[in-house]
Amino acid sequence: MSAASLQNYIAGTWQNKNGHKTLPVENPSTGEVISHVPLSGAKDVNEAVKAAANAFLKWSVMPIKERVQIFFRYKFLLEKHTQELAELVHKENGKIMSEAMAEIEKSIEVTEFACSMPQLTSGEILEVSRGVECRIDRYPVGVVASITPFNFPAMVPNWTIPNALVLGNTMVLKPSELVPMSSCRLAELLKEAGLPDGVFNIVHGGQETVEAICDHPGIQAVTFVGSTKVAKIVYARSTAHFKRALCLGGAKNHLIVMPDAHEDMTASNVAASMSGCAGQRCMAASAMVAVGSVDHIIKKLVDEAKKIVPGKNLGAVISKAAKERIERYITEAEQQGAKILLDGRGAKVEGKENGYYVGPTVIDHVKPEMKIAQEEVFGPVLSIMRANDVDEALKIENANPYGNAASVFTQSGGIARYVAEHASAGMIGVNIGVPVPREPFSFGGWNESKFGAGDITGKSSIEFFTKPKKTTTKWNPEARKNWMS
Repeated sequence: MSAASLQNYIAGTWQNKNGHKTLPVENPSTGEVISHVPLSGAKDVNEAVKAAANAFLKWSVMPIKERVQIFFRYKFLLEKHTQELAELVHKENGKIMSEAMAEIEKSIEVTEFACSMPQLTSGEILEVSRGVECRIDRYPVGVVASITPFNFPAMVPNWTIPNALVLGNTMVLKPSELVPMSSCRLAELLKEAGLPDGVFNIVHGGQETVEAICDHPGIQAVTFVGSTKVAKIVYARSTAHFKRALCLGGAKNHLIVMPDAHEDMTASNVAASMSGCAGQRCMAASAMVAVGSVDHIIKKLVDEAKKIVPGKNLGAVISKAAKERIERYITEAEQQGAKILLDGRGAKVEGKENGYYVGPTVIDHVKPEMKIAQEEVFGPVLSIMRANDVDEALKIENANPYGNAASVFTQSGGIARYVAEHASAGMIGVNIGVPVPREPFSFGGWNESKFGAGDITGKSSIEFFTKPKKTTTKWNPEARKNWMS
């Protein structure tokens, strides 16, 4: 795999047999071109599916205890190459090194969970009547596809790779064309770990590649992570072809801050949540609902946000277009009467003047009907809305169409429980700004943040990546009979 010109990975080899137009891959921190990615088509997807289908014949019948040994070795290789992988994420995504390291550490965690699958999928058996047994065994669904976003080049592919493959499926991965290099390195590590050729394949590209995945009759299940607009399209198109589909979309996560919230903990948590990964994560806090008299916390929040410095502890956003879009949201909110407490527009980093940076931005007195309050900004921007009580705050949260996460900052257990029960979101935080579940708990939102049943990680992923087979057996003809036998 050459960093200068990437290729598809099919049946264990790097290849570009069909000839493709390419897109430049940029380092967002500097604006420099670091690679080129091919724009593949339906023919490439078909070749990858053929390779995956051929590999499925042997891989799916291999005992799970043997499949999992490969992923123990893969986990070891992720640990061995953590620094290298983090540097690659930093280079192609623009996030700071500590965030890139955390992304690889999460990849290790989800792989570790996959290694526990033999204990979680050992089947069920019960004597349902004298001499009659019923049992359930789980089988892989076949060739699956995973379409992943730019914001986590290593972690999101690893949300699906270990679980899907350990469970006996084979895979075609379509990474974001903006950050294709990390996935290529993961393919090399999987091969080094002993994964048979064809079990894991990569097809690079854009819209045409995604459409070919949705349409291909040989793909049985599709996962997608990205914007809600595209998630809806992928879900509708995949299910129209009778595939399983689980598509995660965007978010507008609300943090409800009560007057009794711990000042220092709340300010630092909210600042970190809105700015981590430059705000380019579907769990970022982009909307804060200030309940009652919390100006002292807002002041402390702004002080904490001022400590976040582009190029130092704040990474770049993914592209020039993203920077311009984020800054338009800020300008429009200001024009509509919102008050900018901290302005991150026009950020420049010395020595990286061509990088795509937006500084931390805090905007107060945002109205719920403003565009910045309703849409996913995907940048280090926090919009503060005001509410008189917790019910008014929840009304604001519930009115938003998304439903990934919601958090409440309070020292009251009763208020915390009330918000947890009434917030319309799949992941809830209490005094936590980024309530991402740890394994074995699964990642998944509600409403227009997710399309499809189940969740993409954790125990819930077992249902998505397998199909149950029920067997009823009777060997003893002399056993006492009843209506069940």
